[in-house]
Amino acid sequence: MGAIEAAHNVRVLGSGDTTVVLGHGFGTDQSVWKHMVPHLVDQYRIILYDNMGAGTTNPDYFDFDRYATLEGYAYDLIAILEEFNVDKCIYVGHSLSSMTGAIASIFRPDLFHKLIMIAASPRFVNTVDYYGGFEQEEIDQLCDAMESNYKSWISGFAPLVVGGDMDSVAVQEFSRTLFNMRPDIALSVFRTIFTFDLRHFLARVTVPCHIVQSSKDLAVPVAVAEYLHQNLGGKSIVEVVATEGHLPQLSAPELTIPVLLRHIQHDIVDA
Repeated sequence: MGAIEAAHNVRVLGSGDTTVVLGHGFGTDQSVWKHMVPHLVDQYRIILYDNMGAGTTNPDYFDFDRYATLEGYAYDLIAILEEFNVDKCIYVGHSLSSMTGAIASIFRPDLFHKLIMIAASPRFVNTVDYYGGFEQEEIDQLCDAMESNYKSWISGFAPLVVGGDMDSVAVQEFSRTLFNMRPDIALSVFRTIFTFDLRHFLARVTVPCHIVQSSKDLAVPVAVAEYLHQNLGGKSIVEVVATEGHLPQLSAPELTIPVLLRHIQHDIVDA
């Protein structure tokens, strides 16, 4: 097993001619795709991996400087694709990884056939002319809460983000993967995500982008999906799904997975 494969817990399933790569968001790991994989494995070659810093990775490998920007994650993704001789993959990225895929596609557009972006945001903080969904003070308060009592923070954060109470299976699952992260790493990744501004990158993304968005997502307003659509450099399409929460592939798979499969199977048709 190669160093990249081992570090990111890379798994390759299925054996189709087309490769689908699944990238997870903050606070989760590749297990977030458990409802989706069975629908893909008979038709596609699937590559699953864990972002550095996920609770399933070795915390000693987490470089706080490298992962202070999304470029660090993008270079990791490119290294994985090169290691497994991937060409023109369909990349399905959730949240953090949707933007990681976008940046990687700027560096190496040849590696991507299209991007499917779930709950994607180029910036979470509001500005005078942009609505990202959060005020800076709210982000600061969340970071303070994480630092003071990480376990307590999870019990409040997970239900809000997933959309449900602590008894729901999806909230429990997200809480589990959040709890598996080392608190200082979780705080660092959280800060990176909630302070980045990737709007200036969007015009350079020329790979087709399929933007899939929950109709009610605490972290990403629907307006952000439309902003992406208007500002990406290549073809794009938006589909708003009648789901609640930031992790619809986990909390509402019966609604979300058919939509994702449709976007995997069909390219954007010129109107």
